[in-house]
Amino acid sequence: MKARAPSFWWQEPSVPSRMLAPLAGLYGAAAGRNLSRGERTAFDLPVLCIGNFTAGGGGKTPTALALGQAALAAGRRPGFVSRGHGRRARRAMIVDPDRHGVREVGDEPLLLAKVAPTAVAANRAAALALLSSEHDIDFVIMDDGFQSQRLKIDFALIALDARRGIGNGRVIPAGPLRAPLTDQIAHADALLVIGDGEAASRPLRMMARAGRPIFSARLVPKSRQILIGERLLAFAGIADPEKFYASLAELGAEVAETRDFPDHHGFTDSELYDLTETAAREGLILTTTAKDAVRLATGSEAAREFAGNCAVLDVALEFSSPAQAERIIRETLAAFERRRWAPRT
Repeated sequence: MKARAPSFWWQEPSVPSRMLAPLAGLYGAAAGRNLSRGERTAFDLPVLCIGNFTAGGGGKTPTALALGQAALAAGRRPGFVSRGHGRRARRAMIVDPDRHGVREVGDEPLLLAKVAPTAVAANRAAALALLSSEHDIDFVIMDDGFQSQRLKIDFALIALDARRGIGNGRVIPAGPLRAPLTDQIAHADALLVIGDGEAASRPLRMMARAGRPIFSARLVPKSRQILIGERLLAFAGIADPEKFYASLAELGAEVAETRDFPDHHGFTDSELYDLTETAAREGLILTTTAKDAVRLATGSEAAREFAGNCAVLDVALEFSSPAQAERIIRETLAAFERRRWAPRT
């Protein structure tokens, strides 16, 4: 189970963030060196990385899914590589949604594998080696892994939630940034701003000054009518549950009660019992996210039964223009060709 991110990360710099500044300096220096000098395994395949500046959510997986669909529409044969957060197995594995559960492969890879072949491993180079040996792919989409730099990346697209932005702008553990912002921007090829909000203004300005393309998109519900007017007990084990609750309210549902759990949370039977009892007592409909639903559906017998009684709000990423997704695919392919033909040093 993953711990929740500290609330002060998403507030103005405070006493805790200032106290943690020395540790953040050490962490940031190491992360910056890794971005600049980390060893990267190169494959003879174009690699598009979907990353973000901060720890936690940001819309990476919906972005990866949308670009997987765009790659298919462009006539490519995409495959996904992912770390598979929360999985117990360590070896590289090809994800089989009909056979594997969250404990084996993680929650996000089960969603990715519905679109294209997917491999998981802590070392994404090992995941890609396995994936390319077992599937005829010609385009790779890496869900997260921008800062780890295990793979040679051709195009790094940074997904940024416009409502959350970069929090207090400090590096872990003083804030949510995975490395100093200037270091990350130096290695990013483009920015994707998801949704509306002023919190994205600083990184947006810095990316624009660096001459990087800036794209825009929003998350839209796949089923718009199912929850309109209903009273809900909404629960989520994701990095930013408030975004989920806001989406339900925007649909016209009444979010009467909420329950927050850590990102990638493995629900216990007692937690599910408490949720069930509360919903029955208050006359509420249990509602959760697609990522939580896939964890429940591949969990214990009690979790699977519970999942059948939950409404699920599934969302998809919608680019402001289909041409933006097409451009990202094209630019990844062009960068790959430049890498292939560049003089070896």
